[in-house]
Amino acid sequence: MYKYIFGPVPSRRLGMSLGIDLVPRKVCSLNCVYCEVGETTKLTTDRKEYVLCHKVIEELTSYLENNPAPDFITFSGYGEPTLNLKIGEVLQFIKENYPDIKIAVLTNGTLFYDRHIRQELMNADVVLPSLDAATDQAFQKINRPDIHLSVDKQVEGLIDFRNKFKGEIWLEIFILPGYNDHEKEIDSLKVLVKKINPDRLQLNTLDRPGAIEGIRPATREELEKIGLKLDYPNVEIIASALSRKTTKVYRDDTESTIMETIARRPCTVYDLRSILGLHVNEINKYLGVLEESGKITSEMGERGIFYKTT
Repeated sequence: MYKYIFGPVPSRRLGMSLGIDLVPRKVCSLNCVYCEVGETTKLTTDRKEYVLCHKVIEELTSYLENNPAPDFITFSGYGEPTLNLKIGEVLQFIKENYPDIKIAVLTNGTLFYDRHIRQELMNADVVLPSLDAATDQAFQKINRPDIHLSVDKQVEGLIDFRNKFKGEIWLEIFILPGYNDHEKEIDSLKVLVKKINPDRLQLNTLDRPGAIEGIRPATREELEKIGLKLDYPNVEIIASALSRKTTKVYRDDTESTIMETIARRPCTVYDLRSILGLHVNEINKYLGVLEESGKITSEMGERGIFYKTT
């Protein structure tokens, strides 16, 4: 059982993705209201070697020497991967030793004002940053950032990165009705997106329950209308999680184990992680399918969101 890598899991954007987790749960520079991993436990912009990167490299080597290569190795997981000081070293190791495997970095994009981080990510093939707000008012409401952050710093860093990065940038905007979908905010986002000039603009919304109650996903129609307002050449609406069922790594035995477990008693995703030994991101892939198909439901409890059979 690996501690710092997980999957491969079927990713809506990257195909078969082997995940790398470089920070503990939930170390992040944001505390987004929609985060499916839950509330941030350490809100920070301090960079440290939160996870020992030689351990990550050992696990990667072990996995890749004994399994088929994934479509992507993806830096994601419990928190913000660029907070790890050694992310550049892991990227370089992969590029030098496994040049045929593509590298993706899922990041909230808030730390790109730091030129060291921008340089460390140059070995990636695809960087997928987020930009959920164009004004600091909306930024505070939806992303609940560390005190040192602002929209201006985030956008300036992304523009500087775009100017030097040779790979692709897929910019994600997470649309949350009542938070960042009003006309003035969308108009302001339109201006910033054109300045950043990503290769793709991707609109996303809730797929799993978020970190707080009372939020809902945007409908397909709402996302399509916002896509038209943003008026960008390459706008994509990320597909439904239900399509994961058809991917080759979706395992019926894992689904059955999850169903059998929560049939006995309702569980949070962290209960399931402890029982099954799977990463939260991987478990969420299955929960998404099960909830979409009506086999399970979720409700908020004292310890978080609980899943139970219907």
